[in-house]
Amino acid sequence: MTTTRQTPRQEMIDIIARIAERDGDHATVVPGLSIHRHSSTAKPNCAAYKPSLAIIVQGAKRVVLGDETLVYGASDYLLTSIDLPVLSQVSQASPEEPYLSLAFQIDTGKIPALLDLIGDRRVKPSASARGMTVSKIAPDLEDAALRLLRLLERPDDIAALLPLIEQELLYRLLVGPHGTRLRQMSTAESQPHQIGRAVAWLKEHYAHPLRIDDLASRVSMSVSSLHHHFKSITAMSPLQYQKQLRLQEARRLMLEERLDAGDAGHQVGYESQSQFSREYSRQFGEPPARDIGRVRRSLVGLLSGETEMLSEG
Repeated sequence: MTTTRQTPRQEMIDIIARIAERDGDHATVVPGLSIHRHSSTAKPNCAAYKPSLAIIVQGAKRVVLGDETLVYGASDYLLTSIDLPVLSQVSQASPEEPYLSLAFQIDTGKIPALLDLIGDRRVKPSASARGMTVSKIAPDLEDAALRLLRLLERPDDIAALLPLIEQELLYRLLVGPHGTRLRQMSTAESQPHQIGRAVAWLKEHYAHPLRIDDLASRVSMSVSSLHHHFKSITAMSPLQYQKQLRLQEARRLMLEERLDAGDAGHQVGYESQSQFSREYSRQFGEPPARDIGRVRRSLVGLLSGETEMLSEG
């Protein structure tokens, strides 16, 4: 009697379903790896995506970046090459077939050494590539991701095999169709690398008034070049990016530290309460008090006490 061999995707579904027995976003024993399970769709939630590889093995998700919407589902992967504030929403899930995914953070500091080994195998376009993209997963990348997941059930292998699997994942991404994004971000003094420096500065100083000419000077760019390449990579202007950071942090302060809307808005840099409430409503669909009340009600009864602030995946 012959047995049917599992496909890589089915094995990934089984591993994630076994380990993530309940809904939520779960850190794992493998450094940098998280797994995600959701049995129903929900309203969009703010999220801060870091450089990462995210693979959906069942279900689908919608990610809003600036004024763009990316939709990806089973056997797709999302590659993020720079820190990006987004809205994310599980768009296909049910108790019978829950949304299941994995996310693995990319250590961009390991990319230059790997580039020295593999050389220049792709022509680098002159335009700055978007810092987030969706693509169908190739068999070689899927195989490496499956071996990464298998480490969850073989923890004694993590120390020896994780560095090898991580290097292979980076290699597959770098020589794949969207490897230019990672190459550009890791090339010192390239325009995408300069935008990465601008993003890092904005994340640290989001509550301070933003002067574009000062930011351009900090990263050795002209104002026009900063605007052009920042928008190309993040789908936002620097001011829009700062606003996203402020609103996400204000929401976190109200949810996790129970600040009221006035204090939260002031703490993230808003001088006008009416402006904060107006921009918050545009971002999240409701005024601050109503939105936070809805979220808190939805959390009643959850054993984990998790917030709606989702990690990437």
